[in-house]
Order: sequence, then structure tokens, then C-alpha cells
Amino acid sequence: MKPSQADFFIDTGHVRLEGFHPPKQIAGIRQKLLDEIKRLKALPGGKSLSSALQKPPYFQQIGKLSALVKVSGVHEALVTRELIDCITQLGGRAPTAIQETQLLLSPPRQGASTLTGLNWHVDVAAKPQDPLPGIQAFFLIDDVAPGGGATLALAGSHRAGMPGQVSASELRQALKTPDDLERKLRSLGLGLVEMSGRAGDVFLMDLRLLHTPSVNSTRNVRMMATTRCFLNT
Repeated sequence: MKPSQADFFIDTGHVRLEGFHPPKQIAGIRQKLLDEIKRLKALPGGKSLSSALQKPPYFQQIGKLSALVKVSGVHEALVTRELIDCITQLGGRAPTAIQETQLLLSPPRQGASTLTGLNWHVDVAAKPQDPLPGIQAFFLIDDVAPGGGATLALAGSHRAGMPGQVSASELRQALKTPDDLERKLRSLGLGLVEMSGRAGDVFLMDLRLLHTPSVNSTRNVRMMATTRCFLNT
């Protein structure tokens, strides 16, 4: 972890570690997932998709597909000692608890990519002036193209409400009117981060950062995974 990366994380609430996991290791996980998805017939034309995945809203489709697919060894392969060392450096202390890694799988062709109707949220309620509560890791198990269903985050939103920063009410108003959202966010000193990239990349995110699933408009299954590392004091 370079000092510049740590400074960037403190400032924006996120950092991307390009090529963190070796391609060969990630390719093995990806193939296991593809084999299991094929076995379940959970892609277009399969019975699992038509009965369980096509009817719910697309955010619920992600949860249903991710729950259907069971592959062992994902947590051990992704949450390595090197990753924990990076999180310890960013957080200033070692994690006191690490959740089991969860798959984040999106069916293909969910619809047109959009910033409307997204589920912006935080996973931990914490004030911006409080110590960092934890860091969430997002793992790319396959290449994820822009518009491919990657998690979105609002860089800088972990500071909302602090003196000189965007207020919580201004931020809520901007998210309610998503037309030209990126321009509005820039005017508020925030940035829209799409966690797309290459297989093996890892994004680390301050748990106070607003984030949301997004629509997978591509023909490929979105393959990511996530875990939360808590830094209780």
C-alpha cells in the first residue's frame, strides 16, 4: 500500500487496487461460478431464471442469483493476509471481525444502464467525525465493463455533514433528482465511482460511504464478491 493510496482513501473514502489477485487464481474461481450457474440453469432460458429471477426488481435479482450459486473456498481465496494487511494500514488497526465473503452476481441484460431509482445506502450508521468503523472490500471475479452492474459509490460522502462539506439534506436532494447526477455531485464536491475494471482488481471502501447496486446492461453475468472488515475500538 503506497502512502499516496492511503491519502486518497482518507480523502475520498475508497481506493482501487488494480490486479491485486493473480489472474490464474481468479480464473479458477470464475470457472467454478460459471460451472455452478450452468448446472443450475440460472441464465436466460433456464428454469431457475424464469421462475426466480425475472419477476423481481433487478436489485432483488442480484440477491436471488447470488444465493442460488454455492461455491466453496471463495472467502479463503479472496480474503488473504495481504488484503488484511492493506486494510490494517488504511484503518490504522487490525480488523476485529471479518464477515464471510458474499457473492455479488447480476443476471445479464437487466435493462438500460441508469442512475434513476437506485438504492443508495450505508451499511453502518456512523458519524463522519467518528473513528473509521470498518472497510468493505469488493472483488472483481471477472472483467466488469461500465454499465455492467458494478457497485456504485459516492466518493467523499463519508464526510457529509462536516464543516465545509456537503450537508446531508443537499446530498439527499441531489439523489432524489438524478438528472445529470454526476454534474450535481461534482458541484457538491463529490464523485461517482463505478467499481468496474479487470478480474483481480479490488476496491476498498469506507463503510460510511453511500453506495448502491446498479443495472447490468451487458450480456455477461456480473461477477463480484464482497466482505466487510470491522475496526471496532
